[in-house]
Amino acid sequence: MTATLFTLTFALAAPFWALMILLPRWSWTARIIGSPLIVLPVLAIYAILVLAAAGDVLPAVLSPTLSGVRDLLGTADGAAAAWAHMIAFDLFVGRWAWLDSRERGVPALVMAPVLVLTILLGPLGLAAYLGVRTGWRRPAVVRLPEPQHLG
Repeated sequence: MTATLFTLTFALAAPFWALMILLPRWSWTARIIGSPLIVLPVLAIYAILVLAAAGDVLPAVLSPTLSGVRDLLGTADGAAAAWAHMIAFDLFVGRWAWLDSRERGVPALVMAPVLVLTILLGPLGLAAYLGVRTGWRRPAVVRLPEPQHLG
């Protein structure tokens, strides 16, 4: 079961990445990616894996040591749970970056490599986007004056 869940983890996230990278201007992409619930299937896999191995996971995270975490990640359950953890967070960060980039007007061609980097090496993709976003400021909101009531 662990191997199946491991394989399923990225398969459930991949369509969302494809939408953000390959179809960024499609109206359905904005509707789908707009929901933070897109990460729920991967989070469910993570929960299944962690709960099944709670006896091994809890000691490693409540009192972490390098050797304890290494030992946990050296198991199939630990590696699969860590993978689901990474995929869920990478997708959440990628979703945030994609939404934020649309608000700021960052071109899709600039975002595509940033999103690929986020898929492959999450924190480096986040760092790349934080660098990119400094070049694009949110457009100022123009406030119209309140209409005057005659009375």
